[in-house]
Amino acid sequence: MLCESIGQRADLSSVQEKAGSVASALAHAGRLLARDPALAAEQAGEILRVVPDEPQGLLILGSALGALGRTKEAAAALKRLVQRQPKHPQAWRMLGDALSLLGHAAAADQAYARHLQASVNDPRLLEAAAALCDGKLAIAERLLRDFLRANPTDIAAIRMLAETGARLGRYEDAEALLARALELAPSFIEARHNYAVVLYKQNKTEAALLQTTQLLKHDARNPGYRALHAAALGNVGEYGKAIAAYEALLKEFPDQPKAWLSYGHALKTLGRSADGIAAYRRAITLLPSFGDAYWSLANLKTFRFELADLDAMRAQLARDDLAPEDRVHLHFALGKALEDARDYTGAFAEYEKGNAIRRPLLGYEASDTTEHVRRAKETFTREFFAARGGYGCLAPDPIFIVGLTRAGSTLIEQILSSHSQVEGTMELSDIAAMARRLGGRKKKKDASAYPECLKSLSASECAALGEEYLARTRVQRKRGAPYFVDKMPANWAHAGFIKLILPKAKIIDARRHPLGCCFSNFKQHFARGQGHTYSLSDLGRYYADYVGLMAHFDRVVPGAVHRVFYERMIGDPEGEIRALLDYCGLAFEPACLSFHENERAVRTASSEQVRRPIYADSVEQWRNFEPWLSELKDALGPVLDAYPDVPPQLG
Repeated sequence: MLCESIGQRADLSSVQEKAGSVASALAHAGRLLARDPALAAEQAGEILRVVPDEPQGLLILGSALGALGRTKEAAAALKRLVQRQPKHPQAWRMLGDALSLLGHAAAADQAYARHLQASVNDPRLLEAAAALCDGKLAIAERLLRDFLRANPTDIAAIRMLAETGARLGRYEDAEALLARALELAPSFIEARHNYAVVLYKQNKTEAALLQTTQLLKHDARNPGYRALHAAALGNVGEYGKAIAAYEALLKEFPDQPKAWLSYGHALKTLGRSADGIAAYRRAITLLPSFGDAYWSLANLKTFRFELADLDAMRAQLARDDLAPEDRVHLHFALGKALEDARDYTGAFAEYEKGNAIRRPLLGYEASDTTEHVRRAKETFTREFFAARGGYGCLAPDPIFIVGLTRAGSTLIEQILSSHSQVEGTMELSDIAAMARRLGGRKKKKDASAYPECLKSLSASECAALGEEYLARTRVQRKRGAPYFVDKMPANWAHAGFIKLILPKAKIIDARRHPLGCCFSNFKQHFARGQGHTYSLSDLGRYYADYVGLMAHFDRVVPGAVHRVFYERMIGDPEGEIRALLDYCGLAFEPACLSFHENERAVRTASSEQVRRPIYADSVEQWRNFEPWLSELKDALGPVLDAYPDVPPQLG
């Protein structure tokens, strides 16, 4: 018995000695982490060889590998940790960051939700967090609102409700909640990061840059903060700074496919096509399933895939575990590759598959557009404008290009921005954001007071709205030219609002043959919005609604809108350009004819095409797909037969 007791004490002593040794090693690894991540990773690895899955060792290993830019390995270590300790909030947050950098958006969202769940102890918040993790957003929202009524300053609950709102697409609500959380706790860094993201997604880029600057003061090496900061720089037209930021980031953290993709976008925008292609290729090498990178190559329009690319895309599409967003991108990219190879049957099949997956995710209802057009016609009458002479801000600065996407708006912008008095910017979302605010609509099912609410605005309120628009867009004006272009196509739906608050602004309607324009949209996968483009029937109805509203404005405010037909611009560029400049009150400048030599940044899908002289290649491309366009023709109705005129019932 004595010997056994002595042996037990020896074993206990050995265990205690081993535990002390591990604790000492962990403390040493933790100290190394800040000054030498490589040594910290080595030390953590040694610890894990002795004590596999030791939680603190895995956390240090994940942190060190992340700091070294070895994001895949960091994610693997953190996955091991959360499997062992599923209620470890820091590990879930770090795993979400790593997965986001690796381009695994859905998995990152789930990790962030688990982080929120692990960060709270109150049973009521745990129930809400569980609902958030399960995607039961309505339940999570109800539980959180109930909790906050009794606990209005609980910052964890405020952040969770903001996350719920962001996932529901209610970014303004999320913004207000996160601003409140930061007011209560300015050092709440996770909330500040969420706040920056929400601001960026609303195109409130200057405000987002203020937040990313604060984040970088907290952690200057954080790759997520740096990537968001670089993206925001690009959004305000600081492409040189954005490229420099991406290059510095990717030098330290080279295995980030999303950052390579964004870097490629910035390079493409400045006309550095070869470098952009190389960046997209690098993203694909890092993440072979990255559909967005394949689509970005296809979206250059002038790029041609190799046979090996087609095989690679098909191999990815054959996978059962491919994310829906990657699948959509790959179908569109493969469709473009097959169209270039003149396999029109195969190309249409791929476009159709991509559209069929995407459309249900957007919740677009064609009847909503038709109803908006009806209400706009009833609101914006001759009498409406006659009673409001002198309303609005009288600055003549903005030139709006409206219409459908893929109708030649980028070409018109490139022509205008080649003039010494005009600066091109990008598709600005400010008019739509202001209209949405005036309408007071919080949820999709809510009724909007817009455009009828404009009837009650005073002259000073209209002037203030015009000034607000100029203030919001000032960050985009780098050259100080007297005029600038806002080429958001969907602003056709807000032509009356524009005329009310900016009566001296110019409105140019870019119009293209309905079959050519609509089918070009059908085969285009847009980064966001454009819900009407994922169905031939929806496209036809949308085009007809657009033609009807613009015909209404031609009638009630004659001459307010100048129309440029794509086919006429291709056929007689000098005549059309002179007429365009005359409408804008601009003297003719030869540079407008050689617009393709303009080296300005171009962000849209036509960026490569407008760097070539005018060509007619795309005018009749839709004819290759005419056998499959009967649904589109039916939806267009008399608008198709009357083109370029307007059917009598619409005119």
